[in-house]
Amino acid sequence: MTITRNRPVRLPSRRAAVLLATTLLGGGVLTACSSSSTAPPATTTGHVLLVGSFHGHAGQYTTIQAAVNAAKPGDWILVAPGDYHETADTSGLPTDPAHGDMGAVMISTSDIHLRGMDRNSVIVDGTKAGSSPCSSAPAAQTYGAVGSDGKPVGRNGIVVWKADNVTVDNLTACNFLAGSGAAGNQIWWNGGADSAKIGLHGYSGSYLTATSTYFGSESTAATYGIFSSNAAGPATWNQLYASNLNDSGMYVGACLQVCGITINHAWMEYSALGYSGTNSGGSIVVENSQFDNNKDGFDTNTQINGDPPAPQNGACPGNGISPITHTHSCWVFLHNYVHDNNNPNVPKAGTASQGPVGTGMTLSGGRNDTVMDNTFANNGAWGFLMVPYPDSNPPEYNQSCSGTGGVETTGFGCVYDPMNNALLHNTFSHNGFFGNPSNGDFGQITLYGNQPSNCYVGNTAPNGSTPADLQQTQPKCGVTTTAANTGGALLAQVLCDTGNAPCGAGMVYPQPTAVVMHPLPKGLPTMPDPCSGVPANAWCSGGKPV
Repeated sequence: MTITRNRPVRLPSRRAAVLLATTLLGGGVLTACSSSSTAPPATTTGHVLLVGSFHGHAGQYTTIQAAVNAAKPGDWILVAPGDYHETADTSGLPTDPAHGDMGAVMISTSDIHLRGMDRNSVIVDGTKAGSSPCSSAPAAQTYGAVGSDGKPVGRNGIVVWKADNVTVDNLTACNFLAGSGAAGNQIWWNGGADSAKIGLHGYSGSYLTATSTYFGSESTAATYGIFSSNAAGPATWNQLYASNLNDSGMYVGACLQVCGITINHAWMEYSALGYSGTNSGGSIVVENSQFDNNKDGFDTNTQINGDPPAPQNGACPGNGISPITHTHSCWVFLHNYVHDNNNPNVPKAGTASQGPVGTGMTLSGGRNDTVMDNTFANNGAWGFLMVPYPDSNPPEYNQSCSGTGGVETTGFGCVYDPMNNALLHNTFSHNGFFGNPSNGDFGQITLYGNQPSNCYVGNTAPNGSTPADLQQTQPKCGVTTTAANTGGALLAQVLCDTGNAPCGAGMVYPQPTAVVMHPLPKGLPTMPDPCSGVPANAWCSGGKPV
């Protein structure tokens, strides 16, 4: 459908959006090239450990953690439908809460496969035992063990801790809340948070749901949905849904240029950011996915403090060539639907709270990234932005600003301009309807010259760009720029919308009133055959459920 500029548009109903997302998640409409990264291969070897009771057949274990503790490399753990209030993180085991070495389910054995028999009814639940599944009642919430400072450290759901080639499939995690530790994460592949090292190689997840139904305050709100840090590929995420998180629905970060992940058929909504990725690069492909009803739909960034080392760099490892872009850019965002990210009433904390409301996608200080063949619609401020990322915090791990490609800037700290990124053949419709100067389909801010230029080719943008002639003046990536370009009014508008500077007279962006938590949509697809690839067992015969 073509939408004429300034013509009133009827936004899709919630039901229509759910139907569309279900179609996308089912994989029936969109097709795309995939990255060269592949998931750890499923095998039919190993033992099968059964948790709960399925179709009248009782398993050997009543808790997921008991099966995990018994599993050996190559084993499978199948989980029957049920509401599992797991407590490995509060059972007195040695943990490192500050770096996320704690979870209700702790997996530290490589090469095991954890799989639910039904995505929607196998629930790893952060609320108190005896509560209804994913209860929103304040009295049902738990906040983890008490740390040395006397404060609860918070809780994580499923944590894969420095274990290679672990797969997690076909289940829901909910209501794991934050505290004074690295917590509030529903499903986390953790290779050693804040270590500046890769401590995990190979992982995959599919048919996963992550959410929270409860919001008390930002200090205890659920933080991330589906999360990977300090982990290298090959990796895949497929058929994901996440909502109601105060940082992002999904996150890939701190993985240098060896991230090696393909994300396919994801649906991220009702969070501060639909996706976040700090200092993550190399081969990352995000395709056939939907980002809607967030404050900012999608954000990848460079920063010198947090998830080291900087920068975010989408260049192919070893100076390779991407089979998708046919350039040296292996970080690719394609065939996605990014719409209606105008929601100020989401949980939001820390730097994620600075995502500009009304923006479909923000590329903040990243380099060598490609955004191609997507649809950006009904985002009230901008469909897409390339902007600098200013980090005024002290550098971590002996990094220097200049050594990581930044520029020390009075009042902003270490500033990373976006450089050598490509915006290609995207379709924009009805963006910028907030009506502030510079609001429109896409925009760019750079604060310094003498850098490789970004490029803009073949985009359908009826509501324009800022600067107005980006597709004419910057048709080629990598050309050394001669000067900064703040886009006239764009800089002041972005600073206002992100909260990094006061808003001037006449600047109008949606302001929060109260956090609203949204229920899960009906009909999220479950794995068609949870016995596929699993050795024969009491629940599976010939690769099919009994």
